[in-house]
Amino acid sequence: MHYCSTRSGVQGCSFRDVLFSGYAADGGMFMPETLPSLSPETLRSWRSFSYQQLLFEICSLFIPQHEIPPQHLDELISQALSKFSIPDAVRIVKLKDSLSVLELFHGETLAFKDLAMSCTARFLEYFLSKENEHATILVGTSGDTGSSAIRSVSGISEVDVVVVFPRGRISSVQERQMTTSRADNIHVFAADGTSDDIDVPLRKLFADVDLVKHHSLMSLNSVNWSRILVQLAHFLYAYLQLSALDADTLPVLEVLVPTGGAGNITAGLIVKLMGVPLQLVAMTNSNDIIRRTVESGDFSMASGVRRTLAPAIDIQDPYNMERVFWLLSAKDGVMVKNMMEKFQKTHALSLSMSLHKQLCAVLSSGSVSDEGILDTMRRCWQDNRYLLCPHTAVGVWYHYNCPITAGQNRCCIATASPAKFCEAVQKAGLTLDLPEALQALDSLETRYQVLEESDDWESKLRQHIELIGSVRRRGETFYPAGRLISDEPI
Repeated sequence: MHYCSTRSGVQGCSFRDVLFSGYAADGGMFMPETLPSLSPETLRSWRSFSYQQLLFEICSLFIPQHEIPPQHLDELISQALSKFSIPDAVRIVKLKDSLSVLELFHGETLAFKDLAMSCTARFLEYFLSKENEHATILVGTSGDTGSSAIRSVSGISEVDVVVVFPRGRISSVQERQMTTSRADNIHVFAADGTSDDIDVPLRKLFADVDLVKHHSLMSLNSVNWSRILVQLAHFLYAYLQLSALDADTLPVLEVLVPTGGAGNITAGLIVKLMGVPLQLVAMTNSNDIIRRTVESGDFSMASGVRRTLAPAIDIQDPYNMERVFWLLSAKDGVMVKNMMEKFQKTHALSLSMSLHKQLCAVLSSGSVSDEGILDTMRRCWQDNRYLLCPHTAVGVWYHYNCPITAGQNRCCIATASPAKFCEAVQKAGLTLDLPEALQALDSLETRYQVLEESDDWESKLRQHIELIGSVRRRGETFYPAGRLISDEPI
């Protein structure tokens, strides 16, 4: 198994190469050069597997044994899932009206990203400890990625993580999960802008080959292939748990996916191309670039990112769609390079008729207003006494507005616990008991730096990354005891 860039400029990379990367040197995103196939016989033989067993089987297909031997891979996955609050890390809840919900939020930060992030952190630690090396992780977040990255690598001496979040555009719980970390290897920045604004300087930093090489700079966003890899298991688990595989023809499972950066949709499409009959529905909030792309081929940003009740998907640049376009264009890296460079310059792109046709064949989409989110949360509670987070409600809205037909099988991805979004729960006229761990956040001191709108974000982040490298080379502690960055900036 080797990996290449979606823009054709980089090929023949190992799993370790892409694990320790952000964007490829040519600006593209890493993908497997070939996709393995899952036969009906293989799927039937995996029916009784736990989520952890399935994750091991999937990872084994994409991580060569000479890079991580099977015994070590099994141990790393087991360690990664050991802190989840339920035995198998994920579970399926069956609700009224033939709706199944795949709960992926039982990790430490109560979001689906804990699953891929915890595994990726273990993979990183495995290689770094073997090689006695250090890496710096740079993460932009629209809400959940940052806190999950922080929890996953907190205290790992071989890694520092720099997290940038959009100040005032995420829930208070999401923010405090990041800003209250006291670990010496955690560096948090609050930026006066949107998550799309944050992506701009991050892309430039990852394009600096010397900076990336000198500081082993890498990403833990879903830019990182390892994140997508682990997310393949979500779709496979849902399919095997909810599908009767006794007939000669494999049944179809429709999966409703709340979609922001399109990492989960990319994972679902890969599983589909590997032979699992999935029908994918990408659901967005009013930041609806993916809906417009599917409906009309209009892959163009709106004039600005709208703030909604589902902030983790307040995104107008769903960067993983580059991977989707690459897969659907027969891996035409030259075409994808031209497309995405034009999009990055103009923020507007019209898909070719052939690519749009391919997209519509594998994906449908819809968008939901804030009122639709609240209505869905209320209805699900009234019908099932089951509380949805606003992002999961974006997916469930489709279920209520596009009723299931006879014989159809449907599942919605539940991306986060409603406890992370008390403001939305209250707006829906509902209540919940906040877990003790989240209640405790209000009493903790915060530590972060601010990126003002007028600042040169790229320059400030570059300086901080270089400072991290200097401090670690001297073997020093970065944050002396009791020092708060918000009180005394470095």
